[in-house]
Amino acid sequence: MNDPSPTTERRVRLAQRLPRRVLALGRGRDDGRTGVSAVARLDRRTKDLTKRLQPGEVAVIDHVDLDRVSAEALVSCGVGAVVNVAPSISGRYPNLGPQILIEAGIPLLDDVGPEIFTKLTEGDHVRVEDGTVLRGEDVIAKGTEQTAETVETALTEAKAGLASQLEAFVANTMEYVKRERDLLIDGVGVPEVNTRIAGRHALIVVRGYHYREDIATLRPYIREYRPVLIGVDGGADALLEAGYRPDMIVGDMDSVSDDALTCGAEIVVHAYRDGRAPGLKRVHELGTEAVVFPATATSEDIAMLLADDKGATLIVAVGTHANMVEFLDKGRAGMASTFLTRLRVGSKLVDAKGVSRLYRSRISAWSLLFLVLGAFVAIVTAVAMSPAGDVISPLLADRWHAFVFWLTGLFT
Repeated sequence: MNDPSPTTERRVRLAQRLPRRVLALGRGRDDGRTGVSAVARLDRRTKDLTKRLQPGEVAVIDHVDLDRVSAEALVSCGVGAVVNVAPSISGRYPNLGPQILIEAGIPLLDDVGPEIFTKLTEGDHVRVEDGTVLRGEDVIAKGTEQTAETVETALTEAKAGLASQLEAFVANTMEYVKRERDLLIDGVGVPEVNTRIAGRHALIVVRGYHYREDIATLRPYIREYRPVLIGVDGGADALLEAGYRPDMIVGDMDSVSDDALTCGAEIVVHAYRDGRAPGLKRVHELGTEAVVFPATATSEDIAMLLADDKGATLIVAVGTHANMVEFLDKGRAGMASTFLTRLRVGSKLVDAKGVSRLYRSRISAWSLLFLVLGAFVAIVTAVAMSPAGDVISPLLADRWHAFVFWLTGLFT
């Protein structure tokens, strides 16, 4: 999870591509205006906004401490500029979202205030320039325009806040232990499922950090071991995009598509501890049955607990959270469950990058090459030594000469 190379390469490609796109949509206009001029899309939930955001448009969000996953989603949508009602870096901890946007060449206007949601309407044409949001000549909002220097300074200052955040994280973890000790220790409350997991590997996909690259590197592993494919909410769509059908979908069903929910996978709806499951209604409306799993853990955690309880011999995680900063980057106290879940399933859990580095196909390419050459030599020898060789050899020679004649004709 700490290998930066795939993201670094992607940021370079996006940084080369996006500024040109933004330029075409508003920078350097003939009328002398500068900045980004485009249609505005508004949503207080960044996750929901990226579902309808079109390339070059201005995203208006309300996201304190813009996290890495949300920033990468905005970049992949080709956003022209980002206007944030809240501070993108509050100083609680060094979140990476703003840096990702700046490195991709996307303007970021910060802390413009909540009034922008009442002054703007979805689809309004706006211009973002010099720390200001304008509609025509009317000033809609003003904020702080972030640069590489201001983001770097804010990240440096935010590192000092890690100690207090760690204390709060530990307190939340202890509270979670009190609520879910039966689930963590004895597996009480884990539902029965139809998918056969016992004795198999389980591949759990979350649409988080580097999930596309991780799935791509795991293709040989998936082909050879055929693990149980478990998509956590949008992770099911990630599997479908990669050409795989998930065996099971786990989550609260707020970020998974209808196509994924109706693909034939077994559905496990994450419910609150009191049994309320808001996502269950949507599943039933699609004509699909579901199993309910009540727990206060996150959806990716209950997927791991489910796989462990049902006898998976190995759990491979794609896009999940693996270190303290990533836990905090999720921005909610519920991430305390993630730490304890990893203690519970730690003997089986492997990060996708670890699998891609350690796993090698049992049959090497050289072995296959020697096998093919050996088979070819055996066939040639058998033909040459058999009585039928006198008949077959002239035919093969004719075919060979015809092939050579055709090949030389391409260059003459």
